Amino acid sequence: MTGWVVYRCANPRCGLRFPAEEGVGRCPRCAGPVTRGARWAAPPPEPPGPGPRPALPRRAVVLENLRSAWNVGALLRVADAAGFHHAFLVGITPTPAHPQVAKTALGAQHSVGWSWHPNGVALLRTLRALGWTLWALETAAEAQALPPGQKPPDTPWAWVVGNEVTGLDPQVLALCQRVWRLPMRGRKRSLNVATAFAAAAYRLADRALASGEGANAPAAARA
Repeated sequence: MTGWVVYRCANPRCGLRFPAEEGVGRCPRCAGPVTRGARWAAPPPEPPGPGPRPALPRRAVVLENLRSAWNVGALLRVADAAGFHHAFLVGITPTPAHPQVAKTALGAQHSVGWSWHPNGVALLRTLRALGWTLWALETAAEAQALPPGQKPPDTPWAWVVGNEVTGLDPQVLALCQRVWRLPMRGRKRSLNVATAFAAAAYRLADRALASGEGANAPAAARA
């Protein structure tokens, strides 16, 4: 039986309480002895989705020159959860072949279709020629605040997100029909790219799920 055990450090100056697999003998914080507490079973595997996704994706995300493999994995996991069907990975964006992408995606790299493209401008021109609507998520001056419940386009469409430091390539931004930003009510002007995508995706997710587009079934990953 697989599962987890809760341990507590016996060092009174530490007292760390943490979950781990069976057999831990030392505290990971101070290396002191630990006492073993309760055990709980690992959660069951996620059940398969109710049916196949569309052969051609209608809801996608374009990852334009992201640097962080952890961000890519997190974005894939959000894309799966929010009913997105495909991820276009552009330029230096790490692919699911990278171990850190797989570590944070937790299997979403197998349920969200993906493809790699060397040139974001060329990709967006192709998507527009095929009838796609492209929405940028960016803090540009022309960006409009994304309201809750914003209706997504009726055409196939994609969120376009950019590099964690430089943002979106200006030519990529110019190819997007709309530029949205998330309202920022504190001192910071932006969020981590994966966090921002999650917030934007779920401002539209309820409407998508209600229309039956959010089936959570596997789609073949492709490079």
